[in-house]
Amino acid sequence: MTDTRNGSVEPLGRRGFLGTLAAGAAVLGLPSLAEAATPGENGTVVLHDRVASHQAWAAYLREQDMIWSEVPTGFYESPFLGNGGLGAAVFRDTNSKRLKIEVGDTRVRDHQKSGDVRFGTARLRVGYFIVQTEGDLVEVDLRLSLWNAELTGTITTTRGTLKLRAFVHATKDVLVFSLTPDAEEKGIAFTFTPYPAKSTTLLYEKGPGNLRVNPEPTVEQTPEGGVCEQPLDAGGGHATVWQVVTGDDGLTRGLVASVAASFPDPTAVDTARSAVARAARQPVQRLRNEHQKWWHDFYPRSFVAVPDARLQSFYWIQLYKMACITRRNLPVTTTMAQWIERTPWPAAWWNLNIQLTYWFLNPTSHFELDSLTRSLDEHREALDKNVLPAYQHDSAAINRAGQEDLVTSPVGVPGIGTPEVGNLTWAMHNVWLTYRHTMDEDLLRYVVFPILRRSVNYYFHFLFEGADGRLHLPTTLSPEYAGAKDCNYDLALLRWGCTTLIESAHQLSIEDELLPKWQDVLTRLVDPPQGPDGLWIGADRQLTDSHRHYSHLLWFYPLHLLDPTEPGNRDLLERSLKHWVGFTGALQGYTFTGAASMSASMGKGDDALNYLDTLLDEFVQPNTMYRESGPVLETPLSGAQVMHDMLVQSWGDTVRVFPAVPGAWQDAQIHNLRTQGAFMVSARRNGGRTEYVRVRSLAGEPLKLAHSLEGPVTVRRVRVAPDGASPTDRPLSWQDLGDGVISIDIDKGEDVIVLAADQASNQDVKPVVISRRAKPWGFVGVLPRPEGPVVPVDLTAVFDNDGFTQGTPPDGNFDGSGYTYPANELPPAGNFRNGGVTFLFPGSTDGAKNNVTSRGAVIAVPHGHYRGLRLLGACHGGSVGADAVAAYADGTTGTVKISLTDWGRTPAYGEAVAVLTTQRIGTAGPQNFPVRIFHQVVDLDPARELVSLKLPNQNYPLMHLFAMSLESGS
Repeated sequence: MTDTRNGSVEPLGRRGFLGTLAAGAAVLGLPSLAEAATPGENGTVVLHDRVASHQAWAAYLREQDMIWSEVPTGFYESPFLGNGGLGAAVFRDTNSKRLKIEVGDTRVRDHQKSGDVRFGTARLRVGYFIVQTEGDLVEVDLRLSLWNAELTGTITTTRGTLKLRAFVHATKDVLVFSLTPDAEEKGIAFTFTPYPAKSTTLLYEKGPGNLRVNPEPTVEQTPEGGVCEQPLDAGGGHATVWQVVTGDDGLTRGLVASVAASFPDPTAVDTARSAVARAARQPVQRLRNEHQKWWHDFYPRSFVAVPDARLQSFYWIQLYKMACITRRNLPVTTTMAQWIERTPWPAAWWNLNIQLTYWFLNPTSHFELDSLTRSLDEHREALDKNVLPAYQHDSAAINRAGQEDLVTSPVGVPGIGTPEVGNLTWAMHNVWLTYRHTMDEDLLRYVVFPILRRSVNYYFHFLFEGADGRLHLPTTLSPEYAGAKDCNYDLALLRWGCTTLIESAHQLSIEDELLPKWQDVLTRLVDPPQGPDGLWIGADRQLTDSHRHYSHLLWFYPLHLLDPTEPGNRDLLERSLKHWVGFTGALQGYTFTGAASMSASMGKGDDALNYLDTLLDEFVQPNTMYRESGPVLETPLSGAQVMHDMLVQSWGDTVRVFPAVPGAWQDAQIHNLRTQGAFMVSARRNGGRTEYVRVRSLAGEPLKLAHSLEGPVTVRRVRVAPDGASPTDRPLSWQDLGDGVISIDIDKGEDVIVLAADQASNQDVKPVVISRRAKPWGFVGVLPRPEGPVVPVDLTAVFDNDGFTQGTPPDGNFDGSGYTYPANELPPAGNFRNGGVTFLFPGSTDGAKNNVTSRGAVIAVPHGHYRGLRLLGACHGGSVGADAVAAYADGTTGTVKISLTDWGRTPAYGEAVAVLTTQRIGTAGPQNFPVRIFHQVVDLDPARELVSLKLPNQNYPLMHLFAMSLESGS
């Protein structure tokens, strides 16, 4: 073994610790439940795992699934699939109105040396398939099963209906997508269109002068499949290969597709072709079984249940998402992983995004996804070269953005400009957290200690003694805000780094020559700059305007250098937090996840929940994705980590159970959440009280536990089923430290359960009752689905306006100013499905009337009892609500209010958008002005038999109705 004091270590390939972590469940060593505690004076306590079976997991996760009852029209509404490398998103293509399957891969990027990772080495978009159906896509009924990681359901076109099943194989780089049509939709084909092999950053700014244009792709496709090869100017390239297969029923059309990348050799086509050929030779069900086995082994590592349906589902979708975007042996994740939409950030960002993304893994024990630790270890030479040559002998760093090889532009010199120095040290905090959650000493010795040592060394080249005798830093950058002397971002990271190096050297019995230096820093480093409003950006820079990043608050979170349970620190954090979020304008989603976790560290569960609700209400998209200028993954993932912080914390020397549970969460369940010290913690909260806390030690570390139980407690040893053996027969030793904290002498492999002293009943691991319900994630329509049969009404006899145009100039006049809807972007005449309702959509023949205006027309309807009126309509001249008159068979009448939005505006009255065009047609031709037809529902009296409806009589704004259907019911 080489000497770690100079940072030289044995290569990863000759060490096994990361392989052990990646083994997943094996490293947990967790027994099956039920498990029985040693009988005591109050009897035996049995802990029953009610979610241990696959059937229980399937039922529980089904409640968390994403659902689509409305057609997704873009990435942020779409179902998404992935296996860490290959990925797909499914939504309607705006131009063709067909189903679009957008594919991407985390390994596809450019390889030019342009000096800017946003351009020359940017992650690249791949392309998309269009499902060529006979009709336009108008309706969907889809479910993304988290348990099976599979998209299923139906899509409805203007011609017919198709059953859909799709998954990206968990361990093979293939997309499997199958469609089974009805009799009207037999002619299915798949066509592929590549995206240009250029950085999406070029959509936002001009690239560097030395940026070269990549060659055009070559595409060869037939009805049976195809190949798209994209060579790169720098060498290598990427390829998409697909094969179309017909099912045994003669109707089902299946797409098997793969994407591959290679550099510098042009082998991508061969790799993708081989993956498709191997998959296509296997029965689809065999592929599906392999795929599902991986996912069925994935989820049960840990369990979390809360009574908030929206947050509970959000949590499990983030775990699914995390397994979609990375695996240990694949590239460190970028801001958007496989799903590269319009973004100025096609790279990995190291000043917050990376760090927030990976926190989720440790509590859930999913080390098989830890591409961050593997990347930092494998590419440590690049880290050395990310500093200027004068410092490469003993230092390492990483600049703001890079790719999976960790090569970035050189980090600058503090005091000369405003370099961003602390990013690598912060990333090493993530790896240190992995060590603390596993207590794997090899990880500490061979990765954390040597890389952190070099990262901290870089600071030492610029640290200086001031006139006050304290150690100071020259100007560095507080990420995304400004440069400052004694920047709090760097002071916090430097103090944490030196503290960790000292503790690590002691743990590893290393007599490092830098120990005195590290200790001197802890003794003399300047205090964090602050004022009456809390922590400043730095000594010469206060926080004076809105700032989305909490870089200046790392002292509190996530480094926990300042303990908020101490009154002085708590006051400082409260003032800092209030001042930070008090500015508005620049705050973004992760502002609120940081504020939530800081609140949780103070035990303020209600505040944490309020911040989480703000995140979900204002920033998270329908499919739980998040965007600023483009997709950014870290924010929703850190939102799920907030829930961990509310349920269990382990910073400092104490494991805290239910430390920040909001008052609304009277019930909660955690099971096998991993904490620092390598403890597996299970606990249940029922009716606002903690019922039990169960802890299993994987490393034999000292255990100090804030258990949250009320009153006196007892601690019992758990005997592990099935043979009832205990790891030790020695007496169980524990001590009550007061204030709800106990210490337990617990051996490696030992299991204990903490109960109220008078409690001896059986205990369960199971879901909790939902007290706060919500509609599912996905893209669920704003209007309810009809509960009874629907009767379309023919409005042809009362049509009095022509609002459609086949070409130019317009032959109609929808709005009185000569503008009309473009007929080529409207549904064809006849049955049109939207929101579960069938309408009779009017035709667009030149000169024909196709809508009735609100000028008092009386519409006769088939006599019947109806619970609801369904309308397709819009207004011009503004939005309006007005009373119509319903006439009933008994001679009575009643008013019903119809509210419709202006055709050029987004819904104002809770309508759904049934039709959205890209333009309208005027006397001068097409105008790039999107216009809409809305689906609105109006309640009727089902107790009376409806015979007619008289429309409102008003001129401006004017309502237009294109179709009407009646929902039966009593």
